[in-house]
Amino acid sequence: MADEWKAPNTEQNNGGTGDERSWKLLEKALLASVQEQRRSRRWGIFFKLLAFIYLLGMLALFSPLANWEKAAGKGDQYTALIDVRGMIADKEDASADNIIGSLRKAFEDSKVKGVILRINSPGGSPVQAGYVYDEIRRLRAQRPQVKVYAVITDLGASGAYYIASAADEIYADKASLVGSIGVTAAGYGFVGTMEKLGVERRAYTSGEHKAFLDPFQPAREDETRFWQGVLDTTHKQFIAQVKQGRGERLKDKDHPELFSGLIWSGEQALQLGLIDGLGSSSFVARDLIKADDIVDFTTEQSPLDRFSKRLGASVAEHIALWAGFSGPTLR
Repeated sequence: MADEWKAPNTEQNNGGTGDERSWKLLEKALLASVQEQRRSRRWGIFFKLLAFIYLLGMLALFSPLANWEKAAGKGDQYTALIDVRGMIADKEDASADNIIGSLRKAFEDSKVKGVILRINSPGGSPVQAGYVYDEIRRLRAQRPQVKVYAVITDLGASGAYYIASAADEIYADKASLVGSIGVTAAGYGFVGTMEKLGVERRAYTSGEHKAFLDPFQPAREDETRFWQGVLDTTHKQFIAQVKQGRGERLKDKDHPELFSGLIWSGEQALQLGLIDGLGSSSFVARDLIKADDIVDFTTEQSPLDRFSKRLGASVAEHIALWAGFSGPTLR
């Protein structure tokens, strides 16, 4: 067929130099296009990341204004609300720094008529709880006209009750869980597992008892007695603070199980004198403080702080907790 198309013969077309040159130019153009698209995507990702960081920065900058905005629309007097949520520990939402900062802001506000600590926590560090306990008593002594009420919602146990006992009065729901006045420090022992696996533990220390909490070595009787003594001392401190805070309101200070670590319902806690009554935060604000308007003074982390906290979580800290190297915990 005369009009049938035939592929160009590069070997017969001046040595193929024309077609080869065309294909090379086309190849270069395609590569340049791909590279340009890659550069565009990189710049797009860069500017999106920059905008995200800017947004987080602006949120972090303006978050301190939240409490002012909440209080701006309120009347001459109002009730300050501070949430104590989750584990009481350093760098957590319920850390001593956060709670104490909120308490100080509330007591410095001349319009605050009373303060409610709304508690929903299983407890935590005796040190953190002790810091908050001492600060509540200090602030109450400075401004005795501003009453502090602890209101336990679902759970106010151990270190959380430690904090609550510093308040003027404690309230809870009839079904709330209250108490658990005790101390615990738990870990694991892997000695038998290592023997079965044929793994030999080699620990080098300076000091006879330096590795006494090592879960990969057998527990020694003398070290177990020592550690129990540490927990017993912390427990005695806990009991002393509760007795100081509650005073004569404890119905039976010699009750054999009151400080045993058991936890009680709100109804039982009322009978034992662990709380002063049954009621919610709204009830306390309306009927006791006589200031219906509630302003939240809880310290809240900015989105940037939350992001940084998650990003910078310490792996070593989690391994230490898992292996049993954590200190005593109020539970």
